[in-house]
Amino acid sequence: RDVARLAGVSTSTARRAIHQPKLLAPETLERVLKAIDALQYEPDQMAGALRKGRSTTIGMVVGNIMEPFFAALIRSVASNLMARDYALIFAENQYRADIELQQLRMLHGHRVSGLLLRSGFGPPNLAYLRKMHERGTHIIHVDYFFDGSPFGYVMLDNAGSVAAGVEYLHSLGHRRIAPLATYHPLVSPEERSSAFPLAMAAHGLKIPPQYQRVVSLADADDAYKLTVDLMRLEVPPTALFALTGNQGLGAYRALKDLGIDIPGEVSLLTFDAYPWMTLVEPNLDAIEQPVDEMGKAAVSALLREIEATGPVDKTELRFPGILRRRGSAAPPPD
Repeated sequence: RDVARLAGVSTSTARRAIHQPKLLAPETLERVLKAIDALQYEPDQMAGALRKGRSTTIGMVVGNIMEPFFAALIRSVASNLMARDYALIFAENQYRADIELQQLRMLHGHRVSGLLLRSGFGPPNLAYLRKMHERGTHIIHVDYFFDGSPFGYVMLDNAGSVAAGVEYLHSLGHRRIAPLATYHPLVSPEERSSAFPLAMAAHGLKIPPQYQRVVSLADADDAYKLTVDLMRLEVPPTALFALTGNQGLGAYRALKDLGIDIPGEVSLLTFDAYPWMTLVEPNLDAIEQPVDEMGKAAVSALLREIEATGPVDKTELRFPGILRRRGSAAPPPD
């Protein structure tokens, strides 16, 4: 109203100058823009969201913003949203469903029109997600989704990537391959640890009981301790398979502290191509996630739902991992 009064136009004309400037005569638009500049006016995004029932803001919840994978994913999502004139609010759940619920409530309060969600572990917040969806928030899972979720997802082909990693180590001659996490429905209920025994069985191999430990995939210290325990066994593994970049960091530190040669005494393969992995000696073999493509696909899938005028097909998209061979895996010692 203040802008309209100063420019000598109606409030609808002032609003049109902000949202549909091409509809105004050039001289009218110029008067409104000068009034906006003089008053230093900026639209109230929250008020607009309340009036329209949704906003041009997208919410995103990840596991840990300090992890390079999530940092790169947030950057990809943010840049792709900016190109479509959407803003981003992001938060972390520390892989915990209880913390996630607090973040979901915060984002719902901001009237986000869409949500990209890396769910935490624990009882899923499906009831609250359904509530958000019923009130106009579209939802796409990224990196992980829980059984029973009705929402679409964009993520890595975890089973295929684990199988490719085991195949690679097996082709080098390894038979004693230890994963740095064992599947557990509460602690690590994700696809990589559950896929590992199947990938081994495809080559007629089993995981010895003494190699099987339930640890957090996100904790480098857990991976450090597990690596120390494994390498001190009477019959240690000849190859370690870290299921996340953080686990790869913990395993590498442990092997260096133990004075164990990589790959002369033990091979190390990890997920996630983090920058530090090419700065150590040897460079680490890794299964890289195509983060930029995943972020772009997640934004496209979410905005397709938001901007659609009718029903859209559920997004179920998986990207293959990329095996980077750099020198930390070799045939086992005699």
